[in-house]
Amino acid sequence: MGPGAALASGLGLAGWRPALAADLDFDPEQDPTAGRTIIFEDPFLTLDREIWAAGPKAGTADPGFYGRAAFARWGGEEGFDPYAIVSDAEASHGTALQISAKYVGERMNVPHYYGNEEPEFQWISGNIQSARSDGTIMRGWRHGYFEARMLFPEHPLTWPAFWFLNARSILAPATSIEIDVVEHKGFEPHVYGAYLHEWGEPGERHESSGVTTEPDMTTSYNRYGVLLVSDQCVVYFNRRPIRDPATDEVLVWTLSRSAEMEAADDVFWPLITLALRSDYAFPDPLLETHKLTHMRTDYFRVYT
Repeated sequence: MGPGAALASGLGLAGWRPALAADLDFDPEQDPTAGRTIIFEDPFLTLDREIWAAGPKAGTADPGFYGRAAFARWGGEEGFDPYAIVSDAEASHGTALQISAKYVGERMNVPHYYGNEEPEFQWISGNIQSARSDGTIMRGWRHGYFEARMLFPEHPLTWPAFWFLNARSILAPATSIEIDVVEHKGFEPHVYGAYLHEWGEPGERHESSGVTTEPDMTTSYNRYGVLLVSDQCVVYFNRRPIRDPATDEVLVWTLSRSAEMEAADDVFWPLITLALRSDYAFPDPLLETHKLTHMRTDYFRVYT
């Protein structure tokens, strides 16, 4: 097993199987769940610590923080716990994962966080992931359709995301593969970004697209998904493929490191994150209504 691919019990062989022969002729225009079955689902009835770790992004290259907020560990930081299971009539099973961000506004003592002394960075928020910084992957998959149903906050700084990293990148961070199924800005209710990053040389490359949505992502739940088949990657919004804004063609991105992943038995692991952007001016004044904000996730599913 290659670096970063140590598996906790419960992953299952489905996470490692090659793509089905039928998948190789897939039609990206079709509903990505058609002909596939759910092999994993977390409906967020509870916070399952055997599936999810909480806190900074798992890795060894840096402390794992980014943006204007510190990602809390289970139990919270600075007296604030951003993780909760809440009742929600709009959720599929009546409950949702709620990740919150709170402005502390005074000196913090979060280990290894660069913003403890900086007033604009004195926020606590949350990130859950199915991996740990020692390389353990609690849940990971190479192929399939991955989907989260989410409700984003309206806010001047929020930067929620549903994304994936490859297992080897934790302990061998010179190169990594990052798939950002959705990155949202809280002040753009009808636009989000999707990205594929293959970081590090040789062969660093990047793909990206803005996605315009009819629904307001801050007032309604929507499904954000990605289909990984062989060396191909297709991002979906409400189970419809995103399209090139210039040509209206379905965007099918190529994973140029697909063969390397197969050779190393590498997998992707998911992250669900509520971050705060640091590349926009800090609100002046910061309104009381903006000092606490929430993101909800109905479920996370894997289909193969």
